[in-house]
Amino acid sequence: MKQCAKKWKTFRGSVRPFVNFNAKHDAEVLHKAMKGIGTDEDTILMLLAARSNDQRQQIKAAYKKAYGKDLLSALKSELGGLLESLIVALMTPPRSYDASQLHKALKGAGTDDDVLIEILASRTGEQVKDVIKVYKKEFGSKLEKDVCGDTSGHYQKLLVILLQVEDVYLPQQDLYAAGEGKFGTDEEKFITILGNRSAEHLRKVFDAYKKLSGSDIEDSIKGETTGNLEGLLLAVVKCAKSVPEYFAESLYKSMRRAGTDDDTLMRIMVSRSEVDMLDIRACFKKMYGESLHTTIQEDTSGDYQKALLYLCGGND
Repeated sequence: MKQCAKKWKTFRGSVRPFVNFNAKHDAEVLHKAMKGIGTDEDTILMLLAARSNDQRQQIKAAYKKAYGKDLLSALKSELGGLLESLIVALMTPPRSYDASQLHKALKGAGTDDDVLIEILASRTGEQVKDVIKVYKKEFGSKLEKDVCGDTSGHYQKLLVILLQVEDVYLPQQDLYAAGEGKFGTDEEKFITILGNRSAEHLRKVFDAYKKLSGSDIEDSIKGETTGNLEGLLLAVVKCAKSVPEYFAESLYKSMRRAGTDDDTLMRIMVSRSEVDMLDIRACFKKMYGESLHTTIQEDTSGDYQKALLYLCGGND
């Protein structure tokens, strides 16, 4: 599949900072929307979806100053269900949101491996470093320790390597030798190479691997590994090739399988809205022949749907 993400580094989010921003004014508007009988959900959605996360934090502070109340608590008491979860996510600083999602994934009943895989495979090295700091501060424990307590084997090892945020440069031949070049799989080597966070280096490795082995790295992973390890390895490879493509595929699966996976849908729409949503939309259209906007429309409803469409930012 050809890369559908643009190479130039301009702003690729669907949500950008609001130009004539006034935190005090926004706090007043939200206060009015929640005052009295009934809640004006539409006003809340439109306002918050049209502000950057940084601006939302300023509104939070202005609201506290003007009304002596916590804006998040006020919103939670007025909203419910999926819409409440989405608004809470929008009001949380990005790395704090990642940390809380990881904590929930590790500390809930069973481990939500999809969340661990998505966040640790797709975030940049700097972002992972920040998440580790925030996690320690907010939950009083080390992310690596919690990951190790909840996972095992080569899957655990690769998660830990991704948490180290180090670039490991190893020759392409090593990957071939580790995979199909010799009978069985030297998973240790596979993992060490794929745990390298330089996407550029990894793409060169994948090209060389294909030339040497005649097969695509993803096919080798599918043939040689299973379960969570396979899921994590594939996510790392896909993110090295194109992060927007990886998220387009995850969004498609969250809506086009039996029942909607709202947790995944929400997490991606919120966490990528200021990063690369425009690229994700372009990839989605190219990969599936339908727009992300239309797919969300067909798969969700009510104010929750409206909020997701605001974050999507347009139809393609």
